[in-house]
Amino acid sequence: MAYMNTAPIPPSADEPRWLTAEEQRVWRSYIEAATLLEDHLDRQLQRDAGMPHVYYGLLVKLAESPRRRLRMTELARYAKITRSRLSHAVARLEKNGWVRREDCPSDKRGQFAILTYEGYEVLRRTAPGHVDAVRQAVFDRLTPEQQKSLGEIMRIVAEGLQPREAGADLPWLR
Repeated sequence: MAYMNTAPIPPSADEPRWLTAEEQRVWRSYIEAATLLEDHLDRQLQRDAGMPHVYYGLLVKLAESPRRRLRMTELARYAKITRSRLSHAVARLEKNGWVRREDCPSDKRGQFAILTYEGYEVLRRTAPGHVDAVRQAVFDRLTPEQQKSLGEIMRIVAEGLQPREAGADLPWLR
């Protein structure tokens, strides 16, 4: 958490730029909403399909990819998870018959994750309930203007957090 400086003296140049009371309120509201939303979506997907939200996101990304396949490194980058965590997730999805792996013919160390027909069908059956959960949790609570503002704000935050340097030490690139 980012805490507010309550010291009565003005901060020096060496001190952090503490959040104002209003910034702290906004930050804590964001953290609470993000945590509750992720939990809400995880519970819905566990109930309806026996998978966590992150697995659903992997299936969606594969479904949207050409030939329903993607290099494992690209899938890790998309999901913003380590290759180790992705490997574990794909192993679980393989066990369910929803994904299979294939070696990359041009790179002996590379692999593709491929969405199977069964995985596509699970996604097709699960998507209506998931979109309903998202709609109820987010979009039905906001006006069209608030939805537009939220989208713009999240795009600005995401763009500001994208690595600008080649070779950045990010978990999904390891």
